[in-house]
Amino acid sequence: MKRASYGLAYRDAQSVTDIAMDAGYDAPDAFARAFRQRFGQSPSSFRKSPDWEPWFAAFGPLDNARSKLMQKTFTTDDVKIRDVPPTPVAIMEHRGDPATLGATIQRFIAWRKAAGLHPKTSPTFNVWRSERRPASPADYSVDLCVGTDQPIEANGEQIKVGEIPGGRCAVLRVVGNTDNLEPAALYLYRDWLPASGEEARDFPIYCQRLSFFPEVPEHEAVAELFLPLK
Repeated sequence: MKRASYGLAYRDAQSVTDIAMDAGYDAPDAFARAFRQRFGQSPSSFRKSPDWEPWFAAFGPLDNARSKLMQKTFTTDDVKIRDVPPTPVAIMEHRGDPATLGATIQRFIAWRKAAGLHPKTSPTFNVWRSERRPASPADYSVDLCVGTDQPIEANGEQIKVGEIPGGRCAVLRVVGNTDNLEPAALYLYRDWLPASGEEARDFPIYCQRLSFFPEVPEHEAVAELFLPLK
């Protein structure tokens, strides 16, 4: 159901029937009944205008429990120092309750598709401007970025032009459950950085998403976290 909901919200190339088949249902109506029972919306309604609150209620506790049970223990050998080039990016900002992030992601995907910035040729980044769970949900802040040096046309969206700066970075690769990169980020900040003798730059931690769920199974999704260093 999680993969199906991602397909409906973010991947409009597949029909609802194909998504139902991929989810293991023999008939679209059986899938629609199960989907509505879980999320309170029909699959076609969810595709047009997802209500993410029931989705988070359904998957949030499960994802949190799985993150704790399957949390990887990182070591200093997992962290590599890398010189990265500066990357010009187009930015769509998300500011506010993380429960509404799905709608921003949906708009971002639609915009980059219209701009011809496919993930296979234009890298995808997230830059975190706040904690994952700030004291007030309204203070949550993340930039959704796509690497491009092309002229940017906003097409009605609030798109900014920016740059991910180059320089030395501590890089930590995460495989599987890349929805929650907080444990990896905390390892870099709280464990690796104080023991390394390095000093962080004033640019926030960010990630590059190398492979995406649901294009690949969730356990095969890959992201790299970058901690900019002086």
